[in-house]
Amino acid sequence: MIQKDVVIIGGGAAGFFAAINISEQKPNLKVTLLERGKEGLAKVKVSGGGRCNVTHAEFIPQDLIQNYPRGEKELLGPFHQFMTGDTIEWFANRGVELKIEDDGRMFPVSNSSQTIIDCFLNEADKYGVEVLYNHAVKNIERTKDAFKIETSQGEFLAEKILVATGSNPKIWNLLERLGHSIAQPVPSLFTFNIIDERINDIPGVVAKNVEVKVLGTNLWSEGPLLITHWGLSAPSILKLSAFGALELAERNYKFEIEINFIKMTFKDCLDTLKALKQDLAKKTVFKSTQYDIPKRLWHKLVLASNMTMETRWADLNKLQLETLASQLTQAVFQVDGKSTFKEEFVTAGGVNLKEINFKTFESRIVKHLYFAGEVLNIDAVTGGFNFQNAWTGAYIAAKSILNSE
Repeated sequence: MIQKDVVIIGGGAAGFFAAINISEQKPNLKVTLLERGKEGLAKVKVSGGGRCNVTHAEFIPQDLIQNYPRGEKELLGPFHQFMTGDTIEWFANRGVELKIEDDGRMFPVSNSSQTIIDCFLNEADKYGVEVLYNHAVKNIERTKDAFKIETSQGEFLAEKILVATGSNPKIWNLLERLGHSIAQPVPSLFTFNIIDERINDIPGVVAKNVEVKVLGTNLWSEGPLLITHWGLSAPSILKLSAFGALELAERNYKFEIEINFIKMTFKDCLDTLKALKQDLAKKTVFKSTQYDIPKRLWHKLVLASNMTMETRWADLNKLQLETLASQLTQAVFQVDGKSTFKEEFVTAGGVNLKEINFKTFESRIVKHLYFAGEVLNIDAVTGGFNFQNAWTGAYIAAKSILNSE
């Protein structure tokens, strides 16, 4: 059995970040990182379409926590310890410059996730972190003064362990045996599958700013909306999927949404349409795109309002005007299923947050057992927020491991 000071389980973002921060402060500590795959940092590699969405340009803790459907309350304190600015500085000190895009997402200037991976691998090597691949953890046992970790390639003894395995049901089972409880996992961050003539054949169309509600619930969001080959996506939908993860799972991903494409009330929209009926009398409705709606979407909504391509504004009757106003401000779509958003596999669920001390990220149940990242019941909307949670938790856990007796 191999004796270590600290064993970190999970070679992803949080695992590497913690290992580097521990070893940099105390190079004499024997720190071993166990990764079940043949290489680590898989999520880092595919994040942001291969560019790695490192964090988000949100610098006020109270505003940052609004992006976490689960973990909002718990992360406020930790974000006062280590936050976006600290992340930017950490990478800058290691030669990795980040840039801010228009939507607030932050990427390496190189536009390549390999920059982040190389940084981690170089730093781990520089400070003597032992990284062992193909080491799947089979069992974790708490002995009197150490942890016994059984892997597919041997056993380790460690005084302290940090679990950073993301959404891994096998590890969750092992943690349950140690006394922790697990919030059952459901998918978060997914797109909506919808078959509807109004969005058929126009993939790639983006409505810049819409409101979306899930009917029969209090769930709503706003933001850009993207029409895809299979339904709807983009931030307005992804926010709904994250904040509604539990409720939408209970509905088996079958529910109705209402979309306001122009963020106007039905009445105000109807009034402006009546005015357009006078002003554009001789023109066809089909060719007179209004409200800054994409032309192809306008065409679909007009045809769905009991009109043809030749219908003129002057000829609109009361019902047609009301139907068009309804399509623009309260269009109802039937959702039937979900699809994964790109490569962003995010899960709601994990170790119960009441069982964690968020000043240290140590277990309240098992001394010297620490956590970081999505192994906890914390998840965020898209945009770099899940990584920021990983950096913050890993940094604080590393600091706590170094300071604990």
